[in-house]
Amino acid sequence: MNVRYRLHPCCRVRREAFGLLFYDSRGPKLLFAETEALLDPEDLRAGVGWAELERRLGPRSAERVRGFLERLVAKGFLREQPVC
Repeated sequence: MNVRYRLHPCCRVRREAFGLLFYDSRGPKLLFAETEALLDPEDLRAGVGWAELERRLGPRSAERVRGFLERLVAKGFLREQPVC
């Protein structure tokens, strides 16, 4: 099953030298993510499907990113939606 990841409406993300910086206005809380250039903040704002990310990144980088995305969902920075 494919899933789509999208930034929570109360959260913001921006690119920094180390990767991505997430800000949650509900907390407020910050999360510094050493993602290098693997993820584009615009993809997370608009919503990006796992199948698309996997195709774009390749299997090795995709598995690394998958764990990161799952942690962001658990912390409330991202929403995960099933795609039929």
